[in-house]
Amino acid sequence: MDGICTLGNDRVYDQLIALFNSIETIMGKDTPICVYPYDENTNLIAAEIARRPNVTLFGDLDSIQRWDDFAKSAWDTHPTARQIWQKAGSNGYHRFGTHRRYCAFDAPFDRFLYMDADTLLMSSVDFIFDKLTDNDCVVYDFQYKDLSHIYTVDSPKLTEVFSQKRLETEIFCSGFYASKKDFFPAEKRHWLIEQLKSGEAEILYPMAPDQTLINYMMMRSGASIYNFSLQLPTEGKTGCCVTSPHFQAEENILYDRGKRLTYLHYIGVSSQLFKKVCAGENLDFPYRDIFLHYRYLHEPEKRPQFQGKPIPYKQPPSLKTKILKKLGLTR
Repeated sequence: MDGICTLGNDRVYDQLIALFNSIETIMGKDTPICVYPYDENTNLIAAEIARRPNVTLFGDLDSIQRWDDFAKSAWDTHPTARQIWQKAGSNGYHRFGTHRRYCAFDAPFDRFLYMDADTLLMSSVDFIFDKLTDNDCVVYDFQYKDLSHIYTVDSPKLTEVFSQKRLETEIFCSGFYASKKDFFPAEKRHWLIEQLKSGEAEILYPMAPDQTLINYMMMRSGASIYNFSLQLPTEGKTGCCVTSPHFQAEENILYDRGKRLTYLHYIGVSSQLFKKVCAGENLDFPYRDIFLHYRYLHEPEKRPQFQGKPIPYKQPPSLKTKILKKLGLTR
């Protein structure tokens, strides 16, 4: 069985509802969806999932524990991750729970498409699943243009582990990728940990823990990774990030120079901002109306009605902030 999965808790309640509704709109009400719990804070989303026969909240505690243990073992091999996380204000493991998306390799789908909670589906993903017939991992993004959010680029070991060509063509964003059940059995997970222990851990980028790890896992395993953004002709490919200002909306679907998007990723828009907007605060962010359409698809009477000019979600820095930054007293 094929299905779509995501990761979440009550902090991303509004985004999850919007994602569910976009999948329902594009792929149909019976499309199987599985939500992996980021942590135990899931009361709100559990209630919402209970109202949707096609959606399940993953509850295999053994699988969750296996991947928790794997993530800890992987990061325990890193020479500087703890210090980097402490400087960033994280005690313990940074963003622990993001790796639980890897539970998709256990269940419930034979083939799955993982989508971050802050994404919206815009087109059928049948073509993604079709490519899984001949590939281990299928993606559609432009992360290959920025290696620095995948691996530690100043590590001399990086090009010892992976060739420059592979680093330019195989890396991907962990917010949207398709793969298959049982691709990482116990023996492969153990082997990967041993490679990290041998000194390869230093190439991992600690501030994006799930993203760097899934890239390492796929690439080090020799997985065949197919990226549509590298394979499609220029006129046939589309963007996917909310940071692209040129998308055009038509009947709540976005188009990139006339070509329909596959998905929209609200990367960089915080969960707190979504929450505030849904609570009625007139804060603006790119493609806000698209998000609100899907969020309130089944309850339009609850959609917030804003008055006046919206406040941009990224305010320009104040004069005081500019002065402090110039003096080196803030970042």
